[in-house]
Amino acid sequence: MTNKSNMIKPLIIGAVFGSIISVVTYSTMLQSAEEAPSKAAASSSERKILYWVGPMSPDYKRDKPGMSPMGMKLIPVYADGGGGADSGPGTIRVNPDVINNLGVRTAVAENRELHMSIKTVGFVKYDEDQLVNIHPRVSGWVEKLYVKAAGNPVKKGQPLYDIYSPELVNAQEEWILATDRKNKRLIKAAEYRLETLRMPQSAINRLKETREVLQRITMYAPQSGVLDNLAIREGNYIKPGTNLMSIGTLKQVWVEAEIFERQAAQVSVGQPVTMTLDFLPGKDWLGRVDYIYPTLDTKTRTLRVRLRFDNENDALKPNMFAQVIIHSQSSDTSLVIPTEAVIRSGSMDRVVLALGEGRFKSVKVKIGRLDDEYTEILAGLEAGTRVVSSAQFLLDSESSKTSDFKRMNHKMDHESMKPVKPEAMTYMIMGDKNNEYSE
Repeated sequence: MTNKSNMIKPLIIGAVFGSIISVVTYSTMLQSAEEAPSKAAASSSERKILYWVGPMSPDYKRDKPGMSPMGMKLIPVYADGGGGADSGPGTIRVNPDVINNLGVRTAVAENRELHMSIKTVGFVKYDEDQLVNIHPRVSGWVEKLYVKAAGNPVKKGQPLYDIYSPELVNAQEEWILATDRKNKRLIKAAEYRLETLRMPQSAINRLKETREVLQRITMYAPQSGVLDNLAIREGNYIKPGTNLMSIGTLKQVWVEAEIFERQAAQVSVGQPVTMTLDFLPGKDWLGRVDYIYPTLDTKTRTLRVRLRFDNENDALKPNMFAQVIIHSQSSDTSLVIPTEAVIRSGSMDRVVLALGEGRFKSVKVKIGRLDDEYTEILAGLEAGTRVVSSAQFLLDSESSKTSDFKRMNHKMDHESMKPVKPEAMTYMIMGDKNNEYSE
């Protein structure tokens, strides 16, 4: 019995001592919690409060603390929350170390020229200004064809085909008859008819020398280039209006590209163009805008643009796929900011102003033209204004709620502290008959 009493006494003393410590700790924390609001009020009294607003509804303003219609505590707006012309509702303050951690970068709105570029694609075509279609002016049969396949190169003066035409035979006989009669008027009319029927000058000279009628007349290429659209074979009967073949030059080529309807005002004839093709990476072709078609495609709502390029060594082939950049240099200056600084939404466009001393504010702007780096500002900013170009989405979110940036402020929010009531349990340990103890 004495042993049990000696063992129980220390346990009872420990439990009593623990209860005393718990009570003292609770009293200390309660006193600190009661002093915190007074300290906060003292700190707040040093900063003049203009009014109170709702965290999620900045338009809801009151002259004293309370609750917003959404059941949230009103937030004070201080007089030093944003001085100057750009201050007011929506101005937030951020500690310098938080600004550094967020990686906030700023840029200055400035007046400068916009270098707009339109990126699109197109297809290489023959220069149709130098594309020659070959049609016969007489009926007849193709006795021999000297060119066999489309795509073959031809040179100016190269024979293309031989034709037997009764009309050409009769025209030669009329000339011979006119010369036999020595009638200058008939001779001149007969020569004019031979030229009109497009009998080659070499054949006419031979007729004058030999005075023999040629049954087969050879037709020659009018220019050098590449054969295209070959539509005849040996033995074919041809007549006026038949498209026999085409000859196109590759010294210059066209590229037909399409641009969106909204980009039409940015393109004009003579603008420089850069073109690249997949078959030769790293090679840039320099050209210009040659023509802007007057109508839009009704299905795609795009506008066709014709570009002209010099083709060195005939490297560009018709129907090649090309990537095109049309460069447009604005002649006047505009107020611009980096494009990354603009926050675009469905209803409005905004930027975040950097007011200095850790103060930021989101404002509405009206944007205009864009290039690869800058966006034109039509309204809402002035030259020299500093805007945030990085981490602006988070700042804009806080500014739109007229927040004090509490979750980014490293200061202790004493109003949110509540005294914690400690809980303690006392266990009694009883021994059994064998001096073994259990809880």
